Amino acid sequence: MQRYFLNLAFLGEPFHGWQRQPGDISVQQVVEEALATLLRRPTPIVGAGRTDAGVNARMMPAHFDSECEIADTRSFVRSLNSIVGRHISVNGMVKVAPDAHARFDATKRTYRYFATPFKTPFFNTLAWQCSPTLDFGLMNTAAEILLHTDDFAAFAKTHTDVKTTICKVSHAEWIRCDGGGWMFEISADRFLRNMVRAVVGTLVEVGRHKISVEDFASIVQSHDRCKAGTSMPAHALYLWSVEYPYLNLNNFNSND
Repeated sequence: MQRYFLNLAFLGEPFHGWQRQPGDISVQQVVEEALATLLRRPTPIVGAGRTDAGVNARMMPAHFDSECEIADTRSFVRSLNSIVGRHISVNGMVKVAPDAHARFDATKRTYRYFATPFKTPFFNTLAWQCSPTLDFGLMNTAAEILLHTDDFAAFAKTHTDVKTTICKVSHAEWIRCDGGGWMFEISADRFLRNMVRAVVGTLVEVGRHKISVEDFASIVQSHDRCKAGTSMPAHALYLWSVEYPYLNLNNFNSND
């Protein structure tokens, strides 16, 4: 049995998230069906994460097993791209060790949330239109608290089967983009379901001066999701990159 990593990207809007859902179309289902067509056998895949409905991915690594070695990976990627449709792209493929795991081996994940203070028909489905008066400096002051936080229960979706709400955030910052927009970039070893959108929603409350930085710290320490801000719209969130100790996904691209 041979194991391969795929480097996937997708637009989240048409899908009910990454993971298979009864009665709803998911990214995982589309890719698995395409693999089954080419390999002529059911082929499960395991992604690096489980993005929610509407969330986009610039990079979603996923692994699958093949009974035989795939000699021409470039040709295989082209065939996959011809099947998965226009909302998914397969940007690369590489053979890995039989025990390599797209989810459990990932050491760092980075998400970006995009916001624009301008109304534009070109980014309506790709960024959140925010108020130009948001205090991003104050939001960054609050975001620094996340770097010294271990338990993110205050930002976790309730009633899930997660065993722990402990995460290690290594970076959290609002960054000015070219053209006057903003993005919130956050990196961690793992993320909880709905965590990033809840964090952004609570930081926006700080930027609107509805809560103080001290209030934000109290919310984090409360471990109470009901005290945090609203979950932000999914269309502006992107799984941006995933890192592994033995593989750099940016170094291979079968579409070159």
